[in-house]
Amino acid sequence: MSSLQIPAYMKLLPADAQAQLARCTVSARGRVAGFKAGNHRSPFLGSSTEFAEHREYSPGDDPRDLDWRVFAKQDRYCVKQYVEETNLRATILLDSSASMRFQGNAASSVDGAKHSKFDYAKHIAAMLSFLFVRQGDAVGFIQFDSEVRTQLPARGSNSHFRRVLQLLDAATPENASDAPSALHEAAERIPRRGIVILLSDLLCDSQTLMQALHHLRYRKHEVIVFQILSEEELTFPYKDAVQFRDLEGTVDDIDLDPSAIRAEYLRQFTGFLNDLEQSCRGIPVDYVRLNTKDSYVSALSNYLGQRNGGRR
Repeated sequence: MSSLQIPAYMKLLPADAQAQLARCTVSARGRVAGFKAGNHRSPFLGSSTEFAEHREYSPGDDPRDLDWRVFAKQDRYCVKQYVEETNLRATILLDSSASMRFQGNAASSVDGAKHSKFDYAKHIAAMLSFLFVRQGDAVGFIQFDSEVRTQLPARGSNSHFRRVLQLLDAATPENASDAPSALHEAAERIPRRGIVILLSDLLCDSQTLMQALHHLRYRKHEVIVFQILSEEELTFPYKDAVQFRDLEGTVDDIDLDPSAIRAEYLRQFTGFLNDLEQSCRGIPVDYVRLNTKDSYVSALSNYLGQRNGGRR
């Protein structure tokens, strides 16, 4: 009798990671537009237990909703309205451009294999998808580089969740990136407002990126940006002469003495990151900078804990 074979895509959801994040939830900060009863505030008014406002009684309204206290005080008929709760629609946007292939020596690992930025992003995407579906919400998936390559609309079924994992497992980072253009395209493709989660190294023009994020906010989405970088990109630890290669093939390889450019590189890159973070917060967009040397489980747990006001 053969043993039960675990699907390859389940390696994106290690059992220990699921256990560590078992108590975490992802809630919407604003109102969301879902399609069935759930745990998040809806922009629509209906019948629930949370009072929202009064409105004048109209013929056909249920008399049971009349507020007799208002009638006693103001001699007018008013109907109670309540905030309807709904499930959340989340869409995860995964940057699969070639720059995400970078794997530094300091990167964290799973089963002895070091994470590239793309591996790290896929694990976060898988875990967030798991959390959304587990709490009864719908999750969608978009893979992009210079344009949208793959899209799954938001659904909440287990079969749909497996399909998301299968696409994540099969995804590879190959082409040149144009994140702003792809985000504009995604903003038009996502049909209903919800949470949009971007996983990318964001190595692009910050001004055009902000315009794309503004587009998502204009479409009423709550946006969370995870910028995923390697320790080498953040600290530039190189000492000996080294050849740098553009993984997206837009410029030729170049030989450099790291010590001659390290101070200027760090000055410019740190300035770029700080401007990016400040611009995101001004939109407003949640901005989270991640380092692939750190455990993605701990990083995600810390963010969700802060997002929920210290509650996991």
